[in-house]
Amino acid sequence: MLRSRVAKVSLVFWIIKILSTGLGETGADYLDHTYSPIAIVALAFVALIASLIWQLSAKRYSALRYWLAVVMVSVFGTLAADAVHVALGVEYWVSTLVFAVALVLIFGLWFRQEGRLEMSDINTARRELYYWAAVMASFALGTAAGDWMAISLGLGFLGGTFVFTLLFALPLVLRRLGWLASVPAFWVAYTFTRPMGASFADWLALPPERGGLGLGTLLVTGLWFILILIALAIRPGRRASIAA
Repeated sequence: MLRSRVAKVSLVFWIIKILSTGLGETGADYLDHTYSPIAIVALAFVALIASLIWQLSAKRYSALRYWLAVVMVSVFGTLAADAVHVALGVEYWVSTLVFAVALVLIFGLWFRQEGRLEMSDINTARRELYYWAAVMASFALGTAAGDWMAISLGLGFLGGTFVFTLLFALPLVLRRLGWLASVPAFWVAYTFTRPMGASFADWLALPPERGGLGLGTLLVTGLWFILILIALAIRPGRRASIAA
């Protein structure tokens, strides 16, 4: 039986995933305000495609390939989401609805063609393409929903962190109690890692007048990068076995 080419879900998996969303948020914010936004979006898109091609060409799970692709999804997704809202004027609740529908459609097509959505079965090119499509859609949904709740609804970054942490933990608790199947529990929790990690990183990085502590986007990005490396060194990811 072919092994899955994506990371095994564990405590370390969730730690790295949450850190990667924070890194993508503050890293994208730093790049966007330091260099030409158009050039940065273009370069991030090229880097995202290159990282996904490298990941998809793997014969087995590689922590470096997998997590590089996740980080690039985070960086490019943040830049693209900001561009959609700022440049096109799309309201956060509208993009939240659009991305939610897109994610449902991806899961529907995935299940129709493969019959299963378990991460332990991500062992063919088509299944992995569906997996990464779902990852990008869930990230976009989390981005839009997080901005909508934290900014439009006035939760703020710290308040948003608490709310999204509860929303992240709830499906995992329900899974442990046997009240929710592993696949929906995983993807709901996965979606909420983005606004949770991004809200916390923003709270640390942004200046007090914007509701943060003022540590700076570059410093927080660097700290999160180091923490990701430490987490990978402690327990480099293994192949996937269960969804949650």
